[in-house]
Amino acid sequence: MPLASLPACTLAYLPRSPDTFPMETRFLSEAIEVAFDEEPLLEKKPGCPDRFVWGEETFEIVEMLTEWHDYRRRGRMAQNMRPERLARASRQGSWGVGRDYYRVRTAGGRIFDLYYDRSPKDADHRKGSWVLYVEILED
Repeated sequence: MPLASLPACTLAYLPRSPDTFPMETRFLSEAIEVAFDEEPLLEKKPGCPDRFVWGEETFEIVEMLTEWHDYRRRGRMAQNMRPERLARASRQGSWGVGRDYYRVRTAGGRIFDLYYDRSPKDADHRKGSWVLYVEILED
């Protein structure tokens, strides 16, 4: 999907990356389940998964093409920190804030951007969640 066709409110939340959406994409933004061959050492920085389940289909990840991180604080979280600490947190992240993005190629040759949202959903669900963000459509 070309950037020009996205609503302005969506553009504010696009991930910051040197090559953000350089080609045609299909916006998905759907929750997925992921699996790792080896359990991640850090819960809030799990790294790129080895596979994911979207709908009824399992996709094996054969290559991580790139990764980037967006540790900006959004909404009221952006208001609860002193400016000097906010700048540092935007670079390094802070607990429960930010997203880790991965552009991956699957065994079937499809390319997807997925991300790990580090924010807890509530007191009982403190782990983050995975989202299948976009599919990159190759010519």
